[in-house]
Amino acid sequence: MMDVCLFGVGLIGRVHAGNLARHPKVRLRYIVDPNREAAEKVAAVTGAEIADTETVMNDPSVRMVFIASATRTHAELAMAAAAKGKAIFCEKPIDLDLKRTDECLAAVAKAGVPFQIGFNRRFDPSFRALKERLDGGEIGAVEQVIITSRDPEPETEEALAGGGGVFREMTIHDFDMARNMLGEEPVELFATGSSLVAPQYRKLGDYDTAMFVLRTASGRQCHINNSVRAAYGYDQRIEVHGADGMLQAGNRLPTSVEMYGGKGISRDKPYYFFVERYAESYAAEIDHFITCVETSRTPAVTASDGRKAMILCEAALASARSGRFEPVKL
Repeated sequence: MMDVCLFGVGLIGRVHAGNLARHPKVRLRYIVDPNREAAEKVAAVTGAEIADTETVMNDPSVRMVFIASATRTHAELAMAAAAKGKAIFCEKPIDLDLKRTDECLAAVAKAGVPFQIGFNRRFDPSFRALKERLDGGEIGAVEQVIITSRDPEPETEEALAGGGGVFREMTIHDFDMARNMLGEEPVELFATGSSLVAPQYRKLGDYDTAMFVLRTASGRQCHINNSVRAAYGYDQRIEVHGADGMLQAGNRLPTSVEMYGGKGISRDKPYYFFVERYAESYAAEIDHFITCVETSRTPAVTASDGRKAMILCEAALASARSGRFEPVKL
């Protein structure tokens, strides 16, 4: 059993805590969070010890750290762990500043430690199956990718103020999926954003409704649409159109039961939010990382993937803020 530490026990941190506590190959030795009450609740359930950063970094028995703390702490914690030779799993984004991101990645590369970014959607069973069939040539050469990603409700002003904005915190997942499905790097990007849903987004200079168009050098296209409001639940769909057909991965529902009656046909709404919708993917990405560390393999989703998605975020912000309706060259 390998000892690991989890930084951050917010919503996503609690998901990781449960998966780590259940994993047969690791022991969740420590949790670190400035919110003592939240840390105590997770410690009581998982049996982990509450510690501080210095204790964790100086404990040679801790082979891996899982960083799910506030975004502003990611790079600092990753660099500290790298300096101590610990493998790193880090939630996205690595940092809100690209220069700081590069400093972090340089430190990780110098240390030569495994690093995996938390792009969990690559590990979703449906999206992964779509990608495998795409790579198998089932629909021929990719021509268009369409990604729909809508949250069920807007975030609070407090949560928004503490984050990096919708593009860096939400769309970054979609940019990663776009790169993954297109099979080529985008060379230009157009973005447009609006504040239609909740006043806190406009107040903070952010967008709650957005559309993006990406194009690769060969002409492959991707369209992404985002909203922070979907009255029917968490809307997560991908469609890939190719020379010989189309592949789709739709929303996940709690059950497959449908009711047919005189007034119409009904079925369950999609899962309400990411904890339920992507439960399998979170467990799978953790297992993948642990297996990679155990077997000295390079993780499938690396620091470079995190950086490239961040570049797309920055380009999207530049495009949306320009108001010129012109693509940004990458």
